[in-house]
Amino acid sequence: MSESEEDNWPSAIEGWVVTLLLLVAFTFSFVDRQVLNLLVEPIRLDLQVSDTQISFLQGLAFAVTYILMSVPLGRMVDKYNRVGIMIGGVLVWSATTIACGLSRSYSQLLFARFGVGAGEAALTPAAWSVLADYFRPTKLALPISVYLMGPYLGAGIAMIAGAEVLDWSREVQEVSLPIVGVVAPWQATFIAVGLPGVLIAGLLATIREPKRKGRQGALTDVPGWRAVLRYMWQRKKVYAALHLGVPFIVVMLYGLQGWTPTILLRVYGWDLADAGRIYGTLALVTGSAGVLSGPVLSRYLLGRGVLDAPLRVAVLGASMATLSLATLPFQSSGEMALVSIGCASFFVTLPLALITTVMQEVTPNNMRGVVNGMYVVTTNVLGLALGPTLVAASTDYIFQDTMAVAKSLALVAVFVGPIAVYLLNQGRQSYVELEDN
Repeated sequence: MSESEEDNWPSAIEGWVVTLLLLVAFTFSFVDRQVLNLLVEPIRLDLQVSDTQISFLQGLAFAVTYILMSVPLGRMVDKYNRVGIMIGGVLVWSATTIACGLSRSYSQLLFARFGVGAGEAALTPAAWSVLADYFRPTKLALPISVYLMGPYLGAGIAMIAGAEVLDWSREVQEVSLPIVGVVAPWQATFIAVGLPGVLIAGLLATIREPKRKGRQGALTDVPGWRAVLRYMWQRKKVYAALHLGVPFIVVMLYGLQGWTPTILLRVYGWDLADAGRIYGTLALVTGSAGVLSGPVLSRYLLGRGVLDAPLRVAVLGASMATLSLATLPFQSSGEMALVSIGCASFFVTLPLALITTVMQEVTPNNMRGVVNGMYVVTTNVLGLALGPTLVAASTDYIFQDTMAVAKSLALVAVFVGPIAVYLLNQGRQSYVELEDN
């Protein structure tokens, strides 16, 4: 990068305005994605579908298009206007979330969920790439961590909103809306959380597409797939830590999010609406605190000469999240269980902003979109596909007891946590060598 390029960065104020706008978009994407989790019962009763069919709506229908579209959209991020790609994604996922609320049959709802996954796949690869061109590498970790508060703010809001709908649906059987007509409360909820997407798209349109740093040649001059894979293979230990080690942490995160309300309901006898409301608040606070604390701890370690600080923090997060979940089955009350759950929610998010920042550091600008897309794929293939499913399979086939769901979550954590720690440790030395170069 030339000296003039090095000095020609956007102002800090503009960068932080962009960060906050992207945080709003990311938060609402998770509200739209997660609100289904506490609408399960009214949807199941209204559409007369099975738990298995509901599980397809929760995971497979969303994940298939999200995963399939992440890498192609990441490729587009490396070539085309990133702000435009994000705006298109917001409009698609918002429209299809509203379509979920307009659905009158299971097949219509399933098809709409495919659209939600496809739209949301556009945001993260583009947002990470944009932020890396708004902030110098030494200043990037904090904006990334603020952006990554989105999933925990969104999941928390979705849980709390879903709990309110559960209480509301006990008293209100139908809602009359202009143009749309009469809908069930769960349908009105989807429509309500989808409508702000138009406003969010308008806010994103105010973002200036930043000049891509460290890139020579034309905007569309990006390497082919073979060159990208060869570059990653030459640095395989670092990318194994990022693209495999971190997803095993995310397995714990999705297992935790998917089954905590059920644990509080089945094991400790809580009302489901109360469980969603309290866990949503806890996840919002501890998840946000964890993702913000990671860069602070890393900077402290770097100041003391620990050159592999980001990956050391990741190892700490994986280890402590595993330990926290391992204690869950031994808690005698729901309140004590929430202590274990809160600690796990904090530590499982501790490394996520750092890992995202490391990925931008070790990846050339003209490869970031596709490499970020690959990361989205691996975290969702492993995390979204395996997290909730491994817990359910353990409950059904190992313990063979629906009341053993807390034991199942602990067992999964004890299995995947050490894998994450091993892969992250393997990448530490290679990361230091890349930084030295």
